[in-house]
Amino acid sequence: MKKIMLPLLVLLCLPGMTALSFADEIGKLKADLKGEQDKMKADLKGEQDKMKADLKAREDKTKAEAMAKKDKTQAEVKGKAGEMKQKGETMKEKEEGMKGEVKGMSGEMKGMTDEMKGMMGK
Repeated sequence: MKKIMLPLLVLLCLPGMTALSFADEIGKLKADLKGEQDKMKADLKGEQDKMKADLKAREDKTKAEAMAKKDKTQAEVKGKAGEMKQKGETMKEKEEGMKGEVKGMSGEMKGMTDEMKGMMGK
C-alpha cells in the first residue's frame, strides 16, 4: 500500500505545484504590465508637459509681438499728433498775422475815408 500511496500522493501534489507556479507567473506578468503601463503614463505626461510648454512659449511670443506692434503704433500716433499740433500752431500764427494785416488795412481804409471826407470839404 505504501508503494501505491507514494505515487498517488505525487500525482495529487504535482498539479498543485503547477498551479502555484502558474499563479506566480501570472503575478510576474501583472507586475510587468503594471510597470509598462506606468512607463507609458510617464511618457505621455512628459509629452503633454512639453506640448504645454511649447504652447505657452508661442503665446508669450505672440503677446510680445502684439505689444511691440501696439507700442510702435502708439509712437506713430504721438508723432502724427505732434505734427498736427505744430501745423495747427503754424496756421494759428498765420491767422494772427492775417488779422494784423486786416486791421492795418482797415486802419488805412479809415484813413483814406477821412482823407476823402477832408477833400470833399466836410
